[in-house]
Amino acid sequence: MRARRSILAAVALVVALAAGASACGGSSGSSSQSVNPPAEVSPAGDIPDTQAFVPFTPAGGGYTIEVPEGWARSDLPTDATFTDKLNSIQVESAPAATAPTDRLVRADDIPALASSVQNFKLGQVGPVSRTAGDALLLTYQGQSQPDSVTAKTITQDIERYQFWKNGNLVTITLTSPKGADNVDPWKTVTNAFGWQ
Repeated sequence: MRARRSILAAVALVVALAAGASACGGSSGSSSQSVNPPAEVSPAGDIPDTQAFVPFTPAGGGYTIEVPEGWARSDLPTDATFTDKLNSIQVESAPAATAPTDRLVRADDIPALASSVQNFKLGQVGPVSRTAGDALLLTYQGQSQPDSVTAKTITQDIERYQFWKNGNLVTITLTSPKGADNVDPWKTVTNAFGWQ
């Protein structure tokens, strides 16, 4: 009788251990299934890789460009500005007798920016090649205007491309929060620029 009880106790112990191991394995499996991989968090101002672009041509013609779809647009007689959160694209068209040069930008534009842009910090000045031809690129940093609600300001990275042809100058100014990785979107915008 004692031997039979020992056998039954041993069997019960084995069954209990097997059930416990199964329960632990099951809970471990279900918990790993319920945990999602961490979502990718982009720094403030990063334009998503999935961003679509749409063509824009001003009412007076002269050029075309592609801008991010869904961004707010403001039109002025000589320019258009597209904004979304902390990023902006400003396109200006004006007559100019000659193409911009590194020397003229350093002599005229940079001093004007240094006196009007808070915490101005010069980056680079020089020619770059784009689909429409060569452009003169000026990069710099500066402090944004205070937010209308919070009055906060941010440091911005700014790229200014100037395209010139036959007495016409188009300036494309791209603004992002400092550190935002918008190299590819900004290249899409500037490569899509074309004369009409």
